[in-house]
Amino acid sequence: MDFNLSTISFAAEKNFTPVDPGKVYDVLIIGGGPAGMTAAVYCMRKGVDTAIIIKNIGGQVAETSSVENYLGYKYINGVELVDKFKEQVFQFSIGYEEGQGVTAVTDGDIKSVTLDDGRVLRSRALIIASGKSWKKLGIPGEQRLTGRGVAYCTICDAPLFAGKKVVVVGGGNSGVEAAIDLASVASEVVIVQLMEELTADKILIDKLNSFNNVSMIFSSRVTEIIGEDLVKEVTVENVDTGKSSTVVTDGIFIEIGLDPNSSFASGVVEMNSASEILVDSGCATNRDGIFAAGDVTSVPFKQIIIAGGEGAKAALSACEYILKRN
Repeated sequence: MDFNLSTISFAAEKNFTPVDPGKVYDVLIIGGGPAGMTAAVYCMRKGVDTAIIIKNIGGQVAETSSVENYLGYKYINGVELVDKFKEQVFQFSIGYEEGQGVTAVTDGDIKSVTLDDGRVLRSRALIIASGKSWKKLGIPGEQRLTGRGVAYCTICDAPLFAGKKVVVVGGGNSGVEAAIDLASVASEVVIVQLMEELTADKILIDKLNSFNNVSMIFSSRVTEIIGEDLVKEVTVENVDTGKSSTVVTDGIFIEIGLDPNSSFASGVVEMNSASEILVDSGCATNRDGIFAAGDVTSVPFKQIIIAGGEGAKAALSACEYILKRN
């Protein structure tokens, strides 16, 4: 068997135990992004018995090519920042589960969390910091060709399109950031934007304009992705005229925003029309002992530093809740 020495070295530094379905934790945290990992640090510094459940460690940060607005770093790669978070968390003793999603949670004096594999974990307080996932277009060819030219993460898949022509759907921050990443490796990038102009931050648009291999199709939407085994072309419809045209492409990156990972808590905690969990200034939900933080909540401005701050607040509120109960 081959071993990765760097992985072994890092694993040796991890200070955690597998989650234990047979015990009741003080605080159970769902999510391994900035909110969840910050919450873990604050809970463990308070000395409460804590466990964290992580589907994909780092969340969206791990899929971000560059971070330039997180205090302390003029520039840092998203994966590198996640590594910094992990080092901070793993210096403490914590119950840890990675790779499992959550299918349901229940309320009560003792909260329960059901994992994908059927195991049920219990805690006195619960922090939901499950973040968001990429939105889908829901058009013909999208699901069938996912991984065969249909992609959602440029940091993961951009290198696969070196020297090729790609389409990016979306002209907001996500779409323009994706186009910038792709323009560095692809032969041609075509942005399809539903609006009449790009809606990304000016600094991103200025950076995009420095490339000469990027073009835009405005007031339009992609209605079909075509190809047998691989993406070959997409159908684009002008929303003003209704006319359709075909764009030949080797791939399509769908960058139209994200949906909250909150379905497992539906009917348990109150949510808004966008399925974001409603929280007060202390990150408390409408259910006693259940808190939420980060992008999964109704708090505006989805930023790494804001998610981290909200994770800290949720942890302190959860610890206060535990203290009062004891």
